[in-house]
Amino acid sequence: MKKRYVSIWFKQLVADRMVLRHPHLRHQPFVLASPAQGRMVITATNAQAASLGIASGMAVADAQASVPGLQVLDDRPGLAKKLLETWANWCIRYTPIVALDPPSGLLLDATGCTHLWGGEQAYLDDIVARLAEKGFEARGGIADTLGAAWAIARFGKEQAILPPGRQHKALAALPPAALRLEKETLERLQKLGLYTIGTFISMPRTVLRRRFGEGLLLRIRQAVGLEEETLLPIRPIAPYIERLPCLEPIRTAKGIEIALRHLLGKLCDRLAQEGKGIRRAVLTYFRIDGKTGSIAMGTHRATATVSHLFKLFGLKIAQINPALGIELFELEAVQVEETDPAQETIWQQASGLEDPALAELLDRLAGRTNACTIRRYLPAAHHWPERSLRPARYLSDGLPFPWPDARPRPTRVLAQPEPIEVSAPIPDYPPMLFRYQGEMHPIKKADGPERIAREWWMDTGEHRDYFTVEDEKGQRYWLFRSGHYQEGQRCQWFIHGFFA
Repeated sequence: MKKRYVSIWFKQLVADRMVLRHPHLRHQPFVLASPAQGRMVITATNAQAASLGIASGMAVADAQASVPGLQVLDDRPGLAKKLLETWANWCIRYTPIVALDPPSGLLLDATGCTHLWGGEQAYLDDIVARLAEKGFEARGGIADTLGAAWAIARFGKEQAILPPGRQHKALAALPPAALRLEKETLERLQKLGLYTIGTFISMPRTVLRRRFGEGLLLRIRQAVGLEEETLLPIRPIAPYIERLPCLEPIRTAKGIEIALRHLLGKLCDRLAQEGKGIRRAVLTYFRIDGKTGSIAMGTHRATATVSHLFKLFGLKIAQINPALGIELFELEAVQVEETDPAQETIWQQASGLEDPALAELLDRLAGRTNACTIRRYLPAAHHWPERSLRPARYLSDGLPFPWPDARPRPTRVLAQPEPIEVSAPIPDYPPMLFRYQGEMHPIKKADGPERIAREWWMDTGEHRDYFTVEDEKGQRYWLFRSGHYQEGQRCQWFIHGFFA
């Protein structure tokens, strides 16, 4: 597919933004200035000031002397770049590949995108018109190369779209500045009377290199398409992403569901062909008022099943606020993994963790509540209770070794033991009762002690003597006494777990 690039040039980027903030400046000349080498220097002007001969780089004092009453505003450092980044993110609705072109432009790779807007002319008109609606005057150009698109956006008079392969002819009538040349090179060309690109573009390369250096030849080759020029997108290109522009703004839940199912179908077909499945995906929507939003979902097992993924996203569609309407949907598989090839069988034999239905059930439960509330744990090679288990990374993770069953362990273990008040007949005996969170628990049965020594190679401290106790209500708890009993000192007791 032939590459097609778009260059967007903001004529007065910072000035337009100031007019939006201060509407009274719309019909009067003003400039923005910042300190440089001990004096205030103009960094940007509006159209009225430019028509009076004021230009960037002039000293403010000189400009005010020639234009009495000229409004001077402080230019905030980095404002132009911040504005460009804002509009670059906005332009992602037109193509996923958008790059900054400082100080006042953007570059877009529109390859394969323009037909969604009805052609290149409609595509470019839509961008420029919508920028104008937001208060920013811009010009655009489309060509086979970045250099040619940049040139006609800034110096072209009528033709904003170059047909494929017409760069050489279109550039011939433009001034040398259209090649993005250095100031010294432009001055040398002007001194020699070379006022258009056509007067020197066909000269022998050796002559141009000797007089103007390699930079001029590089820019010519880039502009006519003899040398590739790459973009640096503001957002990394996602390997698994699908986009769906809407012919009419979507405002209903049904319309969102149709768009989501379409995107899932395309993305899952692609992943299935590569033997991959989705673990986490994000649906981003772009509204016609310029705002964006997103919903995300995750799975416990990689899957490319459209119906299951649609149900997970369906739980969160109510969170989408379309406002005046959504004009573009973007579905990205943020995390993908290899999937096991499925084999059709007459009888369903998968069970337990291998049953896909279990993973789908967990996905739906997590989508209704919080993914952090559903976890699976595996045994860890530690005696100390806080370190004796770890969360499984995947649902399919196998046991590194069997769960120890020599002594019963509670189904719920506190992350940090909590202190309790205990009454015991003899310090080394099991407790008779304990108070936890203001409630008294008389103990009916007790088993223990089980001594667990601290892992001295990891930290220092006292050992623990654990007791499994049952109160009068039949509830069982895991308590421990910290360290040895010492005459005249009060023992410290803690609760560490709860049995089912």
